[in-house]
Amino acid sequence: MAAAAASETLNFNVGVLGHIDSGKTSLARALSTTASTAAFDKNPQSRERGITLDLGFSSFCLPVPEHLKPHGGYTRLQVTLVDCPGHASLIRTIIGGSQIIDLMMLVIDVTKGMQTQSAECLVIGEITCSRLVVILNKIDLLPEAKKQAAIDKMTKKMQKTLENTRFNGCPIIPVAAKPGGPDAPETETAQGISELIKVSRKVKSMQMFRQPVNTAIQGDRVGICVTQFDPKQLERGLVCAPDSLCTLYAAIMSVKKIPYYKGSVHTKAKFHITVGHETVMGKVTFFSPAIEDFDSEPVMDRFDFDREYLYQEEYLSQAKDVDVDKSQADGSKVPRQQWALLEFEKPVTCPRLSLVIGSKLDTDIHANTCRLAFHGVLLEGFEEKNYAEVSLPKLKVYKLKHKEGQVERVSDDYNVIGRSLFKKETNMQLFVGMKVKLSTGEAGVIEGGFGQSGKFKVRIPDGLNPETKQQLTTSSKKKSKGGKGDSTKAEDGKTEVQPIMIILAFKRYIFDPQKKMMQS
Repeated sequence: MAAAAASETLNFNVGVLGHIDSGKTSLARALSTTASTAAFDKNPQSRERGITLDLGFSSFCLPVPEHLKPHGGYTRLQVTLVDCPGHASLIRTIIGGSQIIDLMMLVIDVTKGMQTQSAECLVIGEITCSRLVVILNKIDLLPEAKKQAAIDKMTKKMQKTLENTRFNGCPIIPVAAKPGGPDAPETETAQGISELIKVSRKVKSMQMFRQPVNTAIQGDRVGICVTQFDPKQLERGLVCAPDSLCTLYAAIMSVKKIPYYKGSVHTKAKFHITVGHETVMGKVTFFSPAIEDFDSEPVMDRFDFDREYLYQEEYLSQAKDVDVDKSQADGSKVPRQQWALLEFEKPVTCPRLSLVIGSKLDTDIHANTCRLAFHGVLLEGFEEKNYAEVSLPKLKVYKLKHKEGQVERVSDDYNVIGRSLFKKETNMQLFVGMKVKLSTGEAGVIEGGFGQSGKFKVRIPDGLNPETKQQLTTSSKKKSKGGKGDSTKAEDGKTEVQPIMIILAFKRYIFDPQKKMMQS
């Protein structure tokens, strides 16, 4: 009979998040009828410190809403509350808890409004959850004569705060989860709870408290009895189907910067990388599509190793000049999709397409700033410890290089001598056959070195333009009269002749062990 009842029950996970001391645990207690062993800060350390240290689970049941009755034959809606810590130092646990919820309740102390961790919880909610209910708690602390006016004022403030988020227009419910404060008698009745329960809608997963179940899925709160087993030997981990998880030393993710993060997000910087319930330090390398593909449609479920990608010194969140050949780059563009290579200091175990969040958790927790920097989806992982030698060479991320020299003199209609492009000790053979371009428009090819001082020969297959040859001849004559210099000056001091530049553009794959130079 119990198993049959379980099959008629639809479970819905609701996360309770907010700043420390906003009343999250009191709200969970006021709503719940069934508690697990981890509910309401039963952990002795939680009781001793007076704060929530880990995820708490409790539940209450309602008749299934009319619009859900035709789906699956459910007769009962079970709401599982996931009570998350509010202290800034426990953000790893908060992020982990947020990934198993279907709806988020953001608890706000109505006497204080949005606080630092409230804002961080809102950011986490935007990344992990599609539905939000804002709870204005502790309305019992407002003076009775001004209570409604204060509630209306805070409601308008919250509506303004949420205006530019995915939660614009979400319900905002005033309550008093524990009238009189934590030391008040348990006989005090919570205020506003019936109005709050009415806003629950969407249902996704199955879970039973103290009821036998045959199956469990992600997000379910399931107790498992194991005989002759010491629980001290068990750590928090993952339950999964065979071959669904892999242990990764590095990974590629599709990445988006969190707009509330004020710092820049640079390549080679280290961040706290959270995947599931694990948080490790990791180094990031950002890259984007080739410039001509900046407007390509984003692909969020796979990564293509056959494409070429452009290395970025940092995540591009606004128009910036890209350090490439100016003839190819459009500095006004920002790519529609960007990626990051994550290199973990410790391996992580997770499935493909996991949510990833990058943070700066070593930032002062008392500073009024968002510590969450970027988020995205894990697309590919590298399971080899020596991934840098085995796997990274397959990743075709390139830098565009741009070098400039000058025409020293003209040899004939099809050949010039160049200088200042290479150092004296440069191995010129590496550059033989590479294409160059003159600032006057002619295309050329490097044919080899000229002498021992780093000069080189350039052949112009289509020949020099008459104007270019005239300019070079004039410049050579004036130099022979006026001595060395990059330009010739007239008597009035104005520059008459600018040197003709030789431009060498090529790309180099950053993970290529041979560091070969490539040209289109």
